Amino acid sequence: MKEIIKVEGMSCNHCVNSIESSVGELAGVSTVKVDLGNNEVTVEFDNENTFAQIKETIEEQGYDIA
Repeated sequence: MKEIIKVEGMSCNHCVNSIESSVGELAGVSTVKVDLGNNEVTVEFDNENTFAQIKETIEEQGYDIA
C-alpha cells in the first residue's frame, strides 16, 4: 500500500531525518520519503494497522497530520 500524508510543522532537514528514521523503523514499512516543500510524507507499507502506527509515530515526533 502507498499513502501520501500531509504533515504540518516540518521546517528543516532535522524534521526530515526525524520522520524518515522513526517511521522507517516500524515493522511493515518498506519506504519513507519526506517532501519538505509540499509538507508531505510518502510511505509504502503492508497493511492498514501499519498505517495507523505511521500516523501515531509522526504525531509522537511533534508534528500534526493535516
